[in-house]
Amino acid sequence: MPVHLSLRDSRTLNLALPAPDPAPGTARLLISRGPRRFRVPLEAEAALLTATVSLRDAAEGTGGAGPVLSEGVWRLTVETTGADGRVRRQGLAVADATGPPTPTLPHAPHPRTGTLLRLVRCRGGRAAVQVTAARPRAELVRFEPRGDGITVHGRMVAARAARQASAVRRRDGLTVPVRPAWEGDRFRFALPLAAMAGAGPGQWVWDFRVGELPLGRWLTDVRDLPAAFPTPFRLVALEGGGLVRAHPHVTASGAFAVTCLDLGRDLEQKETS
Repeated sequence: MPVHLSLRDSRTLNLALPAPDPAPGTARLLISRGPRRFRVPLEAEAALLTATVSLRDAAEGTGGAGPVLSEGVWRLTVETTGADGRVRRQGLAVADATGPPTPTLPHAPHPRTGTLLRLVRCRGGRAAVQVTAARPRAELVRFEPRGDGITVHGRMVAARAARQASAVRRRDGLTVPVRPAWEGDRFRFALPLAAMAGAGPGQWVWDFRVGELPLGRWLTDVRDLPAAFPTPFRLVALEGGGLVRAHPHVTASGAFAVTCLDLGRDLEQKETS
């Protein structure tokens, strides 16, 4: 049983396990799938054998250091060679998760490629790294609120640029067209606040789609997104002289949403009532 075995951000694998007695001549971590095998040296630290290695997925390309893992299940094995030349191989076990929830999730897709690498327990209890290819996503990069509008920046992950985008009113599915500007797989667009607020009286929540994909902060290990990224309500002066109260935010599920209210229409209704 390892003292420590973890994989964070679908990138960094950390391993520490008790060193055998007598100390081996060499020790390596084998990461294997079928005939493919990567060897990572284990270093002796006090009474431990340790390794930290950056794993990469095929979507990152061949540049850079670290094993490149294709989609599938990769077994983890410790190989030691004694002074007598005898080679011993032993599988690793995955410890059961214990302790209270942390601010971050134990597994999250790679923040750039969207590929998910996570530790799993195979049949028999052996530890392995499971690599799952990225799903098509429209990823929110950031949004920029200003006094005269809000600009959204995003990028496509494992998907082509889409010609169409839209704001979708959560209440009834009413859509308002959005015009994204593209630079490769990245896009930006200004929120159509005038059309959104003018679509009907009252305050409503709007979601956004790029092509057929919902826009959101999907590639993150943050457990509670609204608490980690709180955003205030904004007053936006429209070009035609209107005034809109907007609240751009990320929901608990990761979706990007905007709550908006036409203050001009709201004031008119109060004056006539």
